[in-house]
Amino acid sequence: MTTAAHLHAQTTAAGTAAPVLPLYAGAIPDSKPSQVQETSVTEGVGVRISNVIQPTLTVYTPARDRANGTSVIICPGGGYARLAIDHEGYDVAKRLADIGITAFVLKYRLPNEHSQPDKSIAPLLDAQQALRMVRQLAPKYNLNPERIGLMGFSAGGHLAATAGTHFARPVGDNPGPVSVRPAFLVLLYPVISFSDSIMQKGSRDNLIGATASPDQVRRYSNELQVTAQTPPTFLVHAEDDKTVPVQNSIVFYQALHRHHVPAEMHLYPKGGHGFGMNNATTKDQWMDRLQNWLDANGWLTK
Repeated sequence: MTTAAHLHAQTTAAGTAAPVLPLYAGAIPDSKPSQVQETSVTEGVGVRISNVIQPTLTVYTPARDRANGTSVIICPGGGYARLAIDHEGYDVAKRLADIGITAFVLKYRLPNEHSQPDKSIAPLLDAQQALRMVRQLAPKYNLNPERIGLMGFSAGGHLAATAGTHFARPVGDNPGPVSVRPAFLVLLYPVISFSDSIMQKGSRDNLIGATASPDQVRRYSNELQVTAQTPPTFLVHAEDDKTVPVQNSIVFYQALHRHHVPAEMHLYPKGGHGFGMNNATTKDQWMDRLQNWLDANGWLTK
């Protein structure tokens, strides 16, 4: 199945096609000509996309009578090597639309030295551009530009946490005046730290390289970048996660707590890594907990 066919086959809960919007109107920043070609493979749990060249947003709109003006940009995971675009992207977007949220699935560029002059900033460029773009689209989709959240799974959680801690100095040559600060963060079994003790090595090597400088490691260890301006955050992790140690969520929560940033964390004894919306080891649904949190903070109010 080709990527284009798969993307354009997506439908909203109402059965209408989910629009796929190019992230950049003109030239794509931090890109160079290459032989790299996007690939899409269907595996047991869904579609995996690699070698993204043309980043996009796929839009899932709620029914008009449910829409509450809040939006969420979703960053699927995949170790900065691929995107688990179905169960950490489209499936989640449909569920968010059910509770009145307009969801945008971000197909972001994965670090690639063949197609990017600086592979370490390409994903963040795309996440920050997505935030700008959703702000610009706010009138079209009846969105509140102050209620744009960012959600990420695994390495996509690292990207979301990076965007949530690096917004004061946007990357790129001409970032412009539009704010790239998300209103809130939702992080699912996220890669947070690139420190040797709790890192997910694949994500770190893919983003900043196996021989990264200590400064680079520190810059992308997001628990060290939290300030009082970091957005309120919702965290979910399983304690038996063998891929991304649960300490990643814990150190981020602790940093948020130190800086008096409101945060809620749900740790499950079991569930492993990459369970998406459904942790099969428990009857508890973290999406229900998330809905409660969003509601309590006024983000589901029309």
